[in-house]
Order: sequence, then C-alpha cells, then structure tokens
Amino acid sequence: MEHANQMPIVTVGHLLATSVSLPGSKSISNRVLLLAALAKGASTLTNIQISDDTLVFVQALKDLGFDIREVDEASCVVTGSGGRIPSDSATVWCGSAGTAARFLLAAVGTGDGTYNFDATEQMKRRPMTTLIEALSFQGVQMNSETGTFPLEMVTKGMTGGRIAMDASESSQFTSAMLMAAPLAKSPMEVQADVRVSRPYIEMTTTLMAQYGVVVTKPEDDMFVIPNTGSYKAHDYAVEPDASTASYFAAAAAVVGGSVTIENLPLEASLQGDTQFLRVLESMGCTLSQQGTSTTVTGPASGGLKGVTVDMGDISDTMMTLACVAPYADSPTTITNIAHARVKESDRVHSVAVGLGQMGIQVEETESSVTIYPGTPVGATIGTFGDHRIAMAFSIMGLVTPGVVIDDYTCVAKTCPEFFTLLEDMTKSGGGA
Repeated sequence: MEHANQMPIVTVGHLLATSVSLPGSKSISNRVLLLAALAKGASTLTNIQISDDTLVFVQALKDLGFDIREVDEASCVVTGSGGRIPSDSATVWCGSAGTAARFLLAAVGTGDGTYNFDATEQMKRRPMTTLIEALSFQGVQMNSETGTFPLEMVTKGMTGGRIAMDASESSQFTSAMLMAAPLAKSPMEVQADVRVSRPYIEMTTTLMAQYGVVVTKPEDDMFVIPNTGSYKAHDYAVEPDASTASYFAAAAAVVGGSVTIENLPLEASLQGDTQFLRVLESMGCTLSQQGTSTTVTGPASGGLKGVTVDMGDISDTMMTLACVAPYADSPTTITNIAHARVKESDRVHSVAVGLGQMGIQVEETESSVTIYPGTPVGATIGTFGDHRIAMAFSIMGLVTPGVVIDDYTCVAKTCPEFFTLLEDMTKSGGGA
C-alpha cells in the first residue's frame, strides 16, 4: 500500500524525444541575490530559482532589511544597500540551505550589530566550524554552545587582512568569505586549499567581477580581494540549473532517445555540473549543441559503458551517475567524494543503501564508490530527506518497474516541480 508521501515512478515504454525547460540555478541565484543586495543601485534578476533554498535566502535578506521586490514568480528587483547590512539586529532563519547559512553568516559579519541565526536539524548536522573560526579571526564575536546553529553574532565589521581557510569540507566557506571580503575594513587575502568543488569558487569570482569587484589570484590557493566597500548593480538572467539537468540527461542515457536541455550551454556555463554531460558522453551518449541548448542522446540498447571518474568538482551529480551505472556493461567507480558525506545526507552511504535495496552490488570506501552492472529490481527508496537521492533514483524507475520514492516532497529544496517535469518528459517520444 502506498503512503501519502510516496511517489511511484512510471516506467517508459518508448525512446525519449523531448526537451525540458528547467528552473534557474540555485548556486547562481543565491550568489546574485547577495551581490545585488550589497551593491549600489537597483538590479533586476530574472529566472531566479523558486525553491525552498532560494525562498529562505530571499526571506533572510528581507529580515536583514534589504529591499527586494518581486516582479513575478521568478524575477525580482533588488535595490542594493551600498555595502551596508541595513538592520543592526535581526533573527535570520537559514532553513536547510547551505548557501544561506554560509553566505549570509559571512556577509552579516561585515555589519554592525547583534544578529541571531538558526537552521533546521538537517543543516545543524552539516559543517560550520571552519567559517565560524574564520569570522572569529576577523574580529566577529560568534556565540554558540554547540559549534553550529543556533548562534548569536556580535559584530563591528571584519578587519580584513590575510586569512587561511580549510576548504576540504565545503567550497561554500571560501565563497562566503570572498563575497563578504570587499566590505571588510582593509583588503583581504584568503588562502584556501580548494581541493573539491572548484567550479563553484570560479562561479563566485566570475559573478563578483560582473558586480564590479575583481578578485586576483597571485598563486593557485590565494585570492586577493580589494575592499571596495560595495558592489555595483547589475541586471542578471540566471541560467538553468545544471545539477537538476543531470537527471533529465541521465534519463536519455538509461531510457534511450534524446533529451534537449533548453538554454543550458555546454561550454559557456558558469556551472561546473555541466561537466556531468561529458561523463555521460564518455559512457557512450552523444552530445550536440543548438544555440544555447544541449541535447543528450542515449546509446543504442545495451551500449552504456562503465567509467572511472573523479567527481570531486561535481559531486552534486555523483548520485545521478550512480543511478545510471547499473545499466552499463562494466563497473563504474566514482572517486574523490568524501566531502559528499557531509551534505544533506551522507550521500555516499545513502546511494549505496538505495542501490543495495534494488539488488545492485556496491563497494563503498570513505572517498569512493564502485557500482557493478546488474538487473535492478523495484524497491521503495528511502531518501534520507535528501532531494538529490529522491531525484536520482527516480531515473532508475523510468526503466525498472516498482520503484517508489519515499518522502518525495524533499525535492522542494531545489526543484519543487521535479516530478511534473519528469512526467511531462516521459509522455513525449515514440508513443505510449
């Protein structure tokens, strides 16, 4: 018997021949919202992702006194504060959003006042110590009994100067300090040994430049940021979310046929997760570009090849690859993913558990997972409250009967419309 919070996935009996238009990138949305808020002047932002994570971010900015006016569902006008935190006291709710928790904590550290931050139990389990220590080093008083949320911040601004950060657990710590740095009392040098998720740091510095602050890199792990005092207003159209695109691209790989991701360029994207499409290409899929859109065509039946791939830079798509891997002709090994254990769930373990439920042999180490080919069987997949586990295993359900996603509403974190988009995609193609 199905429960109210379970989503049975309907198998597809034909090749796909469809295109999908996806919501904006969460990673870009929450960066440009912050940069526009800290700018001088008004910025119009379009194709902002509408999800739990972005709605939490917008509300937190409003609670801090920033002026954000919605134009329509996915567009807003942000009238920047000229580099100030408007309110000298606020209660900031970060929900389950790592970007809100990390980016806002650092930005508010540049303010002048007393601020209280809290978050969900899920977010409290994710790392925060590196950022709390960095802000303390910058002269910001961080009061927390647990080393995470809830916490009270008392600040008179950030001193600037040189700071070293451990970037091994999350690139968001580095991005947070980089975006806050122009508001410090003196120029900053941030030394961060960025070993994972490097494209997200590049996204941050590229967007900062578009908002008028140029970060220089005299050496690989060093970032030098001028204390400009604020950013410059800049209108921005957010490109589709590449992490979400991975599921629809994976559908072409396992079902067969073609799926076009509208307005997601393969090379010009700011998002590192577009490189997941190259991983599918190495497995036997074909990629083609029409304007700014990218089409993924699956190989002929039985043509998927196993791969060994370092996914340290694109670990948000690790679960997607793991759910394609059972249909390949040889084992697939995914390496450099230890940091994926401290995301919304322990993603390395979560994906191994789900695949095991479906009868697939998996070997798990601290920083890697190997998935063996097999014939998956239907199962009710526990999501561990993790949106990416729910979405990845849904793709297996397109070809393996009997897959049911438990607690499916967790997809609202980044793509509330996921199952509607999936159903629309699978209805088109070679017939029922």
